[in-house]
Amino acid sequence: DVAKMEEMVKDIQDLVDIFKDDDDALYEQHPYANLEKAAVLQNARIFHDSIAVRENPRKCCLIIAKLLSLQNAGKFIGGQDATEIFFGVTKLFVSKDASLRRMVYLFIKEVYESCDKDDVIIVTSSLTKDMTCDINLYRANALRVLCRIVDSAMLGAIERYIKQAIVDKSPQVSSSALVSSLHLFDSSPDSASIVRRWISETQEALKSPNRMVQFHAMQLLYQIKSHDRLGVSKIVSQYSQKKALRSPLALVCLVRYTSKLLHDEVVSGRTSGVGIQNGSQICRTGFQFLESSLQHKSHMVAFEASRAICFLPGVEPQDLTAAINTLSRFLTSPKPTTRFATMKTLAAVAVNNPRAVSKCNEEFEKLMNDNHKSISTLAITTLLKTGSENSVDRILRQISSFLSKIADEYKITVVRSLQQLCLTYPSKHHIIVGFLSSFLREEGGFEFKRSIVNVIIGLIRAVPETTESSLLHLCEFIEDCEFTMLSTQILHLLGELGPGTSAPARYIRFIYNRVILENSAVRAASVSALAKFAARCPSLRSSIMTLMKRSLVDEDDETRDRAALVVALLEEAMAQNPYVPPPEDAEAEDIPPDAPADDDLAAFVFLDGLPMSFDKLERSLQAYVATPNAMESLELLTLSTLPIVEDIEVPTKKSISDGVGIITDGPSLIPEVEKKREKVDPASVIYAIPELASLGR
Repeated sequence: DVAKMEEMVKDIQDLVDIFKDDDDALYEQHPYANLEKAAVLQNARIFHDSIAVRENPRKCCLIIAKLLSLQNAGKFIGGQDATEIFFGVTKLFVSKDASLRRMVYLFIKEVYESCDKDDVIIVTSSLTKDMTCDINLYRANALRVLCRIVDSAMLGAIERYIKQAIVDKSPQVSSSALVSSLHLFDSSPDSASIVRRWISETQEALKSPNRMVQFHAMQLLYQIKSHDRLGVSKIVSQYSQKKALRSPLALVCLVRYTSKLLHDEVVSGRTSGVGIQNGSQICRTGFQFLESSLQHKSHMVAFEASRAICFLPGVEPQDLTAAINTLSRFLTSPKPTTRFATMKTLAAVAVNNPRAVSKCNEEFEKLMNDNHKSISTLAITTLLKTGSENSVDRILRQISSFLSKIADEYKITVVRSLQQLCLTYPSKHHIIVGFLSSFLREEGGFEFKRSIVNVIIGLIRAVPETTESSLLHLCEFIEDCEFTMLSTQILHLLGELGPGTSAPARYIRFIYNRVILENSAVRAASVSALAKFAARCPSLRSSIMTLMKRSLVDEDDETRDRAALVVALLEEAMAQNPYVPPPEDAEAEDIPPDAPADDDLAAFVFLDGLPMSFDKLERSLQAYVATPNAMESLELLTLSTLPIVEDIEVPTKKSISDGVGIITDGPSLIPEVEKKREKVDPASVIYAIPELASLGR
């Protein structure tokens, strides 16, 4: 053992050395990998030499880059060193080099938080001077940095400069002022109250011929008026006019603001339940703008308008026609991102309005062979929602070749869509369940196989007609199942539902094969399943007894104990209520049902559950032990004498994950996983009080 341990340590050390060499080679490629903080601070003293700054601005740029690299690497510069470097960098404003000036702006913006507030105020004069110079590059960058470092108290002093910059003729300066205003609006309520006074300048910026300026101005104008419902509706009515905005990005923002406004109108009940188009004036104006945007020459505007209409609350199916027609054109786009976004939208619409989306079925069938698996998976799942009952067979034939080519995560989504299809058309359950079971015998991971098993079990609960055929498919699956958890789950299901079928004896062979061929956990589950068959079907007890006796010598103690319990109880039950087979010539109506007697011991033990859950039983026993003098009492301990405990609902956080990465098909199809938390029973605390110990029992 010591020799093996030493050999293992040697192998690990060799691996560490290999990765260390690789890391060293990687760091050699990085110019700032081995920076020494003291050396960089020493080199930064060049900032105080005005002659060196003018003659060698590139060296100053490299030093600033090293300082920023130290900052990003976590080697923060603080205290007196930070103050000295900060003042040194401010002296670089004397240089006329554009690259150095931009590095200075970047350095101030990155490190101002680690410097003293009083030191930062000193640099504002230099930045204000750059804001009023003739070089647009300096003005725009100085404005961005200044708005980042000032607070609401200092904002009033530079307010007029920002307002002038918003309406500046230079698009670079105007966009910088608008973006900086957005940051100021979100920085603090006091700053937001100052920014709200700039509404006239923002509206003037919206008239700019530059598209990016219009985009930023639209965002700022909405931020200013977002608290005012009538103000937002005025923005929609004013800028929804034709040619009011040239920027597609600004129009996309306006479409989103209109969609939110219509949502709020519906939620607040201002539509009076008569539809959006027949609601208030705001609703009519907003919906007309969305419909007109469907014909915009920019694809992003048309798509955003289509998406907004599709997701309006309470929208009528006839109102979706124009939007779906627009989206159907995007399904043939050469851009994969456009096809994916369109498919994702239509898949979500198909959840509630499958008939409205069914007109795109022809395009969906073409996209089933798309090179991008996310798109093809969405096409299949959507087609399963929108397809008719007559097209089920054809769709399944197309899917069968597709599923063998994709990863398990995409297969799981298709499997869940097939479950919904079966619930929609129950008469097709034989075909769908047979299709699903065929993939149980194919190659696949645990999650994929588990999803199929869960879907088949769910269909058994929802469509009882599928019970016998589904159980046979599951029996065939466990013949070659490599996953213990799935085998035990199916065996438990067979024990629960198998005895109630028309021919329960057909399942005995499948279950007993697991006793012979499988591991200990599956063997134990098989014994329990056979016990339930014997408990519910007295006609099978003699056969099952013979099989059970073979498990009495099993190498696994759990299997032996279960088999011993089953044999003992069956022998007593068979002696108490012996089974008398009916005559061979008896009529069907004269044959009594194959059911246990009312006082049958085996049925009581194996079929009747506990009157409380194991968790509740545990808490009840803990409360009993906590009761004073309970353990010394001579009273017989039964379930009826245990203390009564209440079920306590403890709120738990639920995590939802998408089995297909970024693919989401309307509501999430993945089951929610709840974290089990320890339940606290107040009864145990009450019973710990001697005066109250005898109460409530």
